[in-house]
Amino acid sequence: MTDQQRHDAGMTVRRQVLGDAHVDRAVAGTDEFTADFQDLITRYAWGEIWTREGLDRRTRSCITLAVLATLHHDEELAMHVRAARRNGLTPAEIGEVLLQVAVYAGVPAANRAFKVAQETLRQEVE
Repeated sequence: MTDQQRHDAGMTVRRQVLGDAHVDRAVAGTDEFTADFQDLITRYAWGEIWTREGLDRRTRSCITLAVLATLHHDEELAMHVRAARRNGLTPAEIGEVLLQVAVYAGVPAANRAFKVAQETLRQEVE
């Protein structure tokens, strides 16, 4: 697969998982300084990893939520809570992922993550 094909495939999946509004904001905010980074995440995160057949998107969302919660990447966590809902996870399943985080990454990490997820899910209802 060429870099352009990987980019195009990545952009398709990125839009499906994160939504057009989010991707449009990211693209609109791209400038000369950030263009290479945006291309990198589109080609590799979305075009290489999220398009692989080895795991379905629900499973990839679970893993992503757990890692982001563990690393305290709250803004990315909120974005991926929304993505997980798009990928079919229920709020209860998201909670289960965060309970798993509590055991393996620590209660403080899960506590933060629950707060982020709670607020993000609340916004979804409004």
